[in-house]
Amino acid sequence: MTPSARLAASIDLLAAIETDVRRPADAVANDFFRARRFIGGSDRRAVAERSWGVLRARRRLAWWLSREGAPATPRLLVAALLMLQGWAAEGVAKSFSGGKFAPSALRPEEEEALRGLEGHTLDHPDMPEAVRLEIPDWLLPSLATRFGADLPAELAALAEPAPLDLRVNLLKATREQAQASLVAEGVEAEPTPFSPWGLRVPGRRPVTAGRTFQEGLVEIQDEGSQLVAALVGARPEMRVVDWCAGAGGKTLALAMTMQNHGHVVACDVSAGRLDGAVRRLRRAGVHNVERHLVEPGDKWAKRRAGGFDRVLADVPCTGIGTWRRNPDARLRLTARDLAELQAKQAEILAAAARLVRSGGRLVYATCSLLTEENEAQVQAFLAAHPDFAVVPLARAWDLPGAPPCAGPFLALTPRHHGTDGFFAAVLERAA
Repeated sequence: MTPSARLAASIDLLAAIETDVRRPADAVANDFFRARRFIGGSDRRAVAERSWGVLRARRRLAWWLSREGAPATPRLLVAALLMLQGWAAEGVAKSFSGGKFAPSALRPEEEEALRGLEGHTLDHPDMPEAVRLEIPDWLLPSLATRFGADLPAELAALAEPAPLDLRVNLLKATREQAQASLVAEGVEAEPTPFSPWGLRVPGRRPVTAGRTFQEGLVEIQDEGSQLVAALVGARPEMRVVDWCAGAGGKTLALAMTMQNHGHVVACDVSAGRLDGAVRRLRRAGVHNVERHLVEPGDKWAKRRAGGFDRVLADVPCTGIGTWRRNPDARLRLTARDLAELQAKQAEILAAAARLVRSGGRLVYATCSLLTEENEAQVQAFLAAHPDFAVVPLARAWDLPGAPPCAGPFLALTPRHHGTDGFFAAVLERAA
């Protein structure tokens, strides 16, 4: 593809993302490229990177265009990003030539708006703080309370593209063996600093078509997610529940730490997600996992109350900690979403607690950075369930080296730990 054709494809992809507001950008992008198989791998990466660059700077770009009296259309957002990255107005106009496969030519009013951006950068001192930080206005007070003076640095790290983290499947290979297998495929990977099972690949290298992935030696999983699974402390012969299993990423890690012995139940309210986990389980060589669909009126949990050694409740949340990978999510998040999620989290946590045996442990986890979804939920739960107590992170940590956080909970951020943002609390039921 020519550079102009790549720009045109980026504009089309952004238009598709803005139209399909109910689905995350990566799902829209997958369908977009699947319908355009003529776009090769390097072109696909270039188009996606340009589009994701716009999503990461969406509020600031819209602010600049509004300042010039122009609408934030996909084509002007792409053009504005080029201008604020140092392109000259003439160069942008040439790229929007209207020629074959290129974006249609800039209209006079578009050219005039873009000239007003020449010589500027993305940030401007007149920008409102929430715009400059690329977050919804309503969310600023909560994040400011959470991070204080460190908020700009934390959000800057959250705006950077994430590396590709892999979890080595110890049922099939050691970390060194998996690393060597990736190198043989031309993929360089380095051990992650905290997880003894992790490998980190700089950038977004494709690995899913390679033998190392296809044969189940590795799974794609952020290091922070690996650490949450480790905190569960699942061991051989235990009975374990992954209460919000989704597609099974943490389920696979739990089965691995149990060495395929014992019993894991992967529960979820979505049959589609549970069905999607089957292929992953087979590829990983896991055979101690049972799937259970949680439905209204389901008596399964009631019949098995107090029957499990470990229960993981990785609850639905705002997903703020994953914004490195899903920058579009910050554009859709509303205060109503947060309120509804908080109610759902409390309900799920209480339901999961009923499954824990005396002396067993419940791990509450989110990929959020908000106190309302993390510490506040734990405090409310403990107030209502005096038979549970917090197991401090230093005591729950069972991996080599010191835990990455000093407090009683696991609280990871991209800035301090290089992972996605994760929170986990280990809660033990009195014997």
